[in-house]
Amino acid sequence: MPAPTRVANQKKGNPTDVLPKDDVELRLEKALFGDDAGFLESLKRTQAQEEWSLTKHRDNDDDQLTDGDPDGELGDFADDLFFLDTGATQLPASVAHDLDQTEQEHVSSSRQYTWYDSDDDRLTISLASNTRLRKLRDTEDDDVVNGREYIQRLRRQYERLHPTPEWVTYARKRRKLSHSGDQGAASDSDASMDDEDSLPSARPLAELLRTAGSLTRTVSKPSTKGSRRLRPEVIDIQRCKDVAGSGPSSIDALQFHPYYPLLLAAGPSSTVTLYHVSPEPPNPNPILTSLHLKGSPLHTAAFCRPQEGPSGEEANDGTRVLFSSRRRYFHTWSLSTGVVSKITRALYGPTRKEQRTMESMKPSPCGRYVGLVGSSKKGGGSINVLLTDSMQWVCSCRIDSRGGVADFAWWRDGNGFAVVGKNGEVSEYDIETRRVVMRWTDEGAVGTTVISLGGDNTEQCPGRSRWVAIGSSSGVVNLYDRRGWMVKPASLEEQQKDQRPKPARIFDQLTTPISHLEFSEDGQMLVMSSRWKKNALRLVHLPSCTLYRNWPTDKTPLGRTSSVALSPDGGYLAVGNEQGKIRLWEIRE
Repeated sequence: MPAPTRVANQKKGNPTDVLPKDDVELRLEKALFGDDAGFLESLKRTQAQEEWSLTKHRDNDDDQLTDGDPDGELGDFADDLFFLDTGATQLPASVAHDLDQTEQEHVSSSRQYTWYDSDDDRLTISLASNTRLRKLRDTEDDDVVNGREYIQRLRRQYERLHPTPEWVTYARKRRKLSHSGDQGAASDSDASMDDEDSLPSARPLAELLRTAGSLTRTVSKPSTKGSRRLRPEVIDIQRCKDVAGSGPSSIDALQFHPYYPLLLAAGPSSTVTLYHVSPEPPNPNPILTSLHLKGSPLHTAAFCRPQEGPSGEEANDGTRVLFSSRRRYFHTWSLSTGVVSKITRALYGPTRKEQRTMESMKPSPCGRYVGLVGSSKKGGGSINVLLTDSMQWVCSCRIDSRGGVADFAWWRDGNGFAVVGKNGEVSEYDIETRRVVMRWTDEGAVGTTVISLGGDNTEQCPGRSRWVAIGSSSGVVNLYDRRGWMVKPASLEEQQKDQRPKPARIFDQLTTPISHLEFSEDGQMLVMSSRWKKNALRLVHLPSCTLYRNWPTDKTPLGRTSSVALSPDGGYLAVGNEQGKIRLWEIRE
C-alpha cells in the first residue's frame, strides 16, 4: 500500500520524499477546500443570477420602471401575497392635510422624540362618535383626527388633570440654564436649593395679611383683665372644624400669635406651618404659608413678640418665629420680611461647650430675651439668656440639681424666670440683678417634668405672675399661689434656701408624666396634659382651683396630646396630637 510506504520513508528521516496524491485524496481535498477552477465558476454563476433577477426593463407605454419577474421564479406564488401601499391617497382630505403638516413639523422640529412611528400618522380617530373622546375636541365641529394629533391631545388632557410638579419645573429651568451656559444666572436661582447652608425664604406677613382678607389685627394688646368671666366646674365649650388632619409627624409645638388670628405649628417633619384661625365656612382654618428645613426635625417653635417702647407702645411689629432642633444652632424667621436666618455663634467659651444642643428654648413675654436650656451636667444644669436683637449672650443661671434642668418658665414681665431641677428644687432668677432672688422646693416632688407661670398681672406677685404650676412624672400637678412671696434680695440665701411653700391645690387626676402646663392670658384657666396616655387632658378653673367636670368626656377625640395652646383672648383651645392632627375648640362664657 502507498500510505505505509510514505510513513516508512518519514520514519527514516527523509521528509522530502513525499508520494504523489492519489484520486481519492484529491477528491476529498476538492470537496473540502475546493479548487481555483470551481471557485471562479461559482463566482461567475452567482453574478449571472443576480444580474438576471435585478434586471430592469422600461415599459414603452407609460415610460415607468418595473421589476423584472421571470415566470420561472415567482410563478408558483399567489397573486395576493404582495400589495401596493397607496399611502395617504385614500385618507380624508382633512386628515391628509393634517398628516402632511405633521410630517413637515416633525422634520423641521429641533426636538426629536426617541421613538417615531409613521403608522401613527395613517390612523383615523373619530372624536365625536365616542363619548369618552369628546372632551378632546377643540370645537364642536371637530371630529376626525390622525394618530399623531390624537396623541398630542391625549397628552394635553393628561397635563390638565395632572399639572407639572414644581420640582419638574425647577429641574427643567436648571437644565435650561446649564445648557445655555449662563452659569451666573444658574447660581443665583439655585442659591436656596443647592447649598446646604443656604436657607429658604417665605412670603412676608404683610403680603399674607393682604391676601387673607379677614385676617386683620384684632387688638393692640392682649385682652385686659375683666373682659370675660368663666364659670367654675362647668365650661361652655364647642368643637370647631379641625385645623389640620393627619400629618407626617406629631405636632410638638403649637402657639397662637399674640395679636393676629394665626396659629403656629411644627414638629419632627421639619416643617413650620402658619394657619389662619377662622372656623367659619366655606374654607375654615386655611393654611397661610409653610416653611421646610431639610434635615432639621423641629422640637421647639414659638413667636417672639415685638418689643415695647418706653411709653408702652410697640417699637416695631416685626414679629419673628424661633424654631430649633437637636442641633448646635437654631433659626429665626422674620414674618415682616420673610427672611430666615441661622444663628450659630450666639455662645462662646465654656458656655458654648455646655450648650451642646439648642432644642429647648423659650422667648420671653416682653420680646427682649431668649432662654436656652443648657445640656444636662452631672449634678446640675444652666439656663443661658440671649438678646433677641443681636442674639448675643447676656447672662447664665446655674443650678445644682440631681439630673440637671427639668424646665423653666419666664415671669410675666420678662425680667426673670423660674427654673426647676429634676429633683424639684425651684430657683427664681432676676436678669436685672444677675442673681437668684428666691429658692424653694416643690412639695412631694418625684421626678419633676415641667413648670409654668401665669395668672393675674399684679405687682403683689414676683414677676407679676400669681400662679405657678409644677408637674411630675407621677402625674401629679401642684398649684401654688405666689401672692406674699416678695423677698428682699439681700436676705435670699439665708431665708429662702429651705423654704417649702404649701400648694394651694394638688391635682392627681392624671396618672402618667405631665408633659404640658398652659395658663391662659387672663389667668382664669390652666390646661394640663400628658402625652403618654390617650385623652390625658384636664382643665382647671382659676382662681377657684376647681376641675371642670363636664369636659373632656370619654368621646372627646383628643388622642395622645403632644401640644396645647390657648388663644390670647381665651376664646380658643388648640390641641395637637401624635397623629399630626390639630383639634380646635371654642371656649364661650
